[in-house]
Amino acid sequence: MAKTFEEICFDIYKSITPKMVKSVIPIIDYVRKLKNKPPIPLREKLCEMKIPTFDEKVIMLHGVSVGEIQSLEKLIIRIKLDFPDYKLVITTGTVTGQQLAFKKYGELADFITYFPLDVYESCKKFVDTIKPSVVLIAETELWPNFAYVCKEKNIPIYIINGRISDKSYPSYCKIRNFVKLILQNYTGIFCQSELDKDRFILLGSNPKNTLVMKNLKFEIEKKVCDIDLGTQNTKLIVAGSTHTGEEEIILKTYKQLRAKVIDLKLLLAPRHLTRLEEVQGVLKKLGLRYGLRSNGDTFENNNIIILDTLGELAKLYSIADIAYIGGSFAKIGGHNPLEATIYSKPVVSGPSIKNFRDIYSILQKAQAAFVVKDEWELYRTLEKLVLNNTYYDEISANCEKCFKDNQGALEFIIKKLNEIFN
Repeated sequence: MAKTFEEICFDIYKSITPKMVKSVIPIIDYVRKLKNKPPIPLREKLCEMKIPTFDEKVIMLHGVSVGEIQSLEKLIIRIKLDFPDYKLVITTGTVTGQQLAFKKYGELADFITYFPLDVYESCKKFVDTIKPSVVLIAETELWPNFAYVCKEKNIPIYIINGRISDKSYPSYCKIRNFVKLILQNYTGIFCQSELDKDRFILLGSNPKNTLVMKNLKFEIEKKVCDIDLGTQNTKLIVAGSTHTGEEEIILKTYKQLRAKVIDLKLLLAPRHLTRLEEVQGVLKKLGLRYGLRSNGDTFENNNIIILDTLGELAKLYSIADIAYIGGSFAKIGGHNPLEATIYSKPVVSGPSIKNFRDIYSILQKAQAAFVVKDEWELYRTLEKLVLNNTYYDEISANCEKCFKDNQGALEFIIKKLNEIFN
């Protein structure tokens, strides 16, 4: 039987990927060197390093980078509790993802390594050595050769927390028939939303095995706050995880707002406490008095408090009225807005949100968060939230609904794993 055009394209892809790797990787490494980034760990990615052999049952989880690795935390903990007879292998695609995986899961996982480059022989060697009982790929990682090898070996492979962004979807549509060929090698695709599900099906996934699981990144829990900062009869802005340059922006905005709202308070939480002296210098430069959390200061006698203690920010979002999420004017890429949204607190962020772009997309569509482009827009957004109680209540309700609409993913995956293994 003659092969289709798409099957011929796959055969070509399979044959040229080794040559592509050898020619492209040195160029990428050169660019990374210019940017003072470490080289790509090519030997690990080509599976030329020694890989431990697993004769027991294995669950393999893959998260390409920092965001995906963080989102897998609750799932990894539950897997260790619910499936103690299984070894756990975690793979990542980036150096930063690998570093975070070792930091968070070094004691939970049986093996942490890089996901193999999509070269057929490398994927085959990896799968033959690891012998996974099931493979779970977080978000949308479509690796033709790896998925093909898994299907060859009768290994169930699933996309979990699957999504197709507005930006990526038109590109996938242009090569729809080829994408369909790849998707047919996946045992199932579990998506974040109905929209993602529809997009996967339109691209060629099996409708019977393409389901909505909700979003693992929303599987976080409220923390009990046992701290009384004297916020009764006040309105509080928490500026969390701020970086160099951001304190000045938020403090200037706060000064303008307080001219209109006399009981407005500010909790300032620098991301790195090594910058404490620098932050205090900004406050003194602007002529602002402040207290320190480490001194036991409260808002009864202070309008501004610096949170100079470790491990308290997440629970202090619960007493905020509004949260500003740092790292977003400092071009860091932002920090996790869900730590505040879980308490139904409206979130405001600067324009640099690449680390949590997908989360902000969900929150913005639900009108539960705001991404502003400059200081003026920051002021206007905070002003409306502070002064318009009806509007504030509406946004808070949106936060609560958004969380409810996106939770449930963890139990979905655990149930599916039980179905696979039993």
